[in-house]
Amino acid sequence: MKHGIKGILLLLVILLTSLLSAQERKAPSVPTQQAALPGGQTPTSLDAGARLNPMKIAELKWYLSNTSTEFTVGSQPYGLCFDGANIWSANFGDNTVSKIQANDGTVLGTFGVPAAPYGVAFDGANIWVTSSALNNVTKLRASDGKILGTFSVGRYPFWLTFDGQNIWVANAVDATVSKLRASDGKTLGTFAAGSSATAVAFDGQNIWVTNNGAATVTKLRASDGTLLGTFNVGVAPLGIAFDGANVWVANRGDGTVSELRASDGKVLGTFTAPDGPYGVAFDGTYIWLSGDLFTQILRPKDGALVAQWKINSTTGIAFDGAHIWISNTNFNSLLKF
Repeated sequence: MKHGIKGILLLLVILLTSLLSAQERKAPSVPTQQAALPGGQTPTSLDAGARLNPMKIAELKWYLSNTSTEFTVGSQPYGLCFDGANIWSANFGDNTVSKIQANDGTVLGTFGVPAAPYGVAFDGANIWVTSSALNNVTKLRASDGKILGTFSVGRYPFWLTFDGQNIWVANAVDATVSKLRASDGKTLGTFAAGSSATAVAFDGQNIWVTNNGAATVTKLRASDGTLLGTFNVGVAPLGIAFDGANVWVANRGDGTVSELRASDGKVLGTFTAPDGPYGVAFDGTYIWLSGDLFTQILRPKDGALVAQWKINSTTGIAFDGAHIWISNTNFNSLLKF
């Protein structure tokens, strides 16, 4: 009898395995590129990342589509960052930052900062905001928006990033990056980059800088700022992001995106991104691009276009662990996908 039960159980396991295998063979794959619909939109498609993302599973969001939710913030939002629960927006036009609850878009606060805020970054406890007009960065406590300090950097600071201990700021006019200790804002070094240093990203060991005026990116060792290389990309590079292995750069001047191997800076691919790509973000599955006319989604393994939607004047971009947020700058709002 015991052997009979074991035999039945074994048979059930074999049948179940066969059924699962059949389902996997029938599962649709993500198309490499879809035919554009009128207005530059694309059909709804299966989101390959949904099965890896508990939030998307909970929301039954199995698809990529151009549907988004819009939330009003301050005037001319540019930089965005995520603090683990909330999205922060740097509102260039009215000298504020907005704190938006990521799960439902509720505005939790609007806080005044020095003139012309542009980039924002989160250090695990605080929010850092560049003031491009006053050559400084401001540190705000993320819990309540209280200003904890304002610190001088180079001329015309744009985007910034956090390396786990320090804040790195790209200073466009000086063609440098500043390294500040996050705990107290002390400047630990100022390092040469390229012409019009604009945006920065951290790859776990090194800092990558887009040089908007030089069609290059600079790689610096985060521990001491040593120059590790300068690599050619497209015209007027702006946004930059790391996907865990490679660095992606939005080349605003020639409508392309460059993929560079992080280990040595080798260009692995150059992909079309029409009409002024601006920001770049990685959501764990796809590369997202904001831009003048289009929001695009690329597949990292080969740069294939997965979706493209016509949305005007998008700039900053951030991932909250489940959704992509994009600044709709001229409409004073954020879009949540």
